[in-house]
Amino acid sequence: MPHSNTLSFVTGPGRLWRLSLLLSIVFSPFAFATAARADFRVCNGSANLVGVAIGYRAAEGWISEGWWQVPASTCATLIEGELKSRYYYLYAEDAARGGRWTGNVNMCVAENEFKIVGVGDCFKRGYQQMGFKEYDTGRQGSWMVQLSDTPGTQEGQKQ
Repeated sequence: MPHSNTLSFVTGPGRLWRLSLLLSIVFSPFAFATAARADFRVCNGSANLVGVAIGYRAAEGWISEGWWQVPASTCATLIEGELKSRYYYLYAEDAARGGRWTGNVNMCVAENEFKIVGVGDCFKRGYQQMGFKEYDTGRQGSWMVQLSDTPGTQEGQKQ
C-alpha cells in the first residue's frame, strides 16, 4: 500500500507534538488580541445621565464641542485615535440633578450639539460660557476621566 503524505504530519512518528505546538501557537490568546485603542474617554460613575463637553487646542484655534450623553455606569469616547495635545478640558452636567463638573478655564458651549471655534466673546456670539476643568495628559496617547457620583469631583488617568 502506498504511503500517504496527507496524514503523516498528524500520525507520523514524532509529529504529533508538532501539531499540538502549531495549534497552541495559532489558538493562543495573542492570536486574538486587539491593538490597544488610543483615545479620550469619559466614564460616568454617577447614578444619572450626564452631558459632557470637551475643549482642546487645534490648528484652527481653541475648540469646544459637545454634547455627549453618557448614561450612568457607562463610558463614551470623546476623541478617537491618538491624542494630539497635552491639555484637554472637560465640562459635564448631571441631567437629573443639575450638578456640574467644572473647572476654571472658560470656554463656549451651546444648548444643543455644537463645535465652536474660539473661546472669546461667548455671549456676543450667542453661546453660553462655562468653566472647564484642565487635564494634563503628559502627552499620553490616551486618557480617561472618571466622573464620580458627587458632582465637582472627577479623576483623570492615563489609559
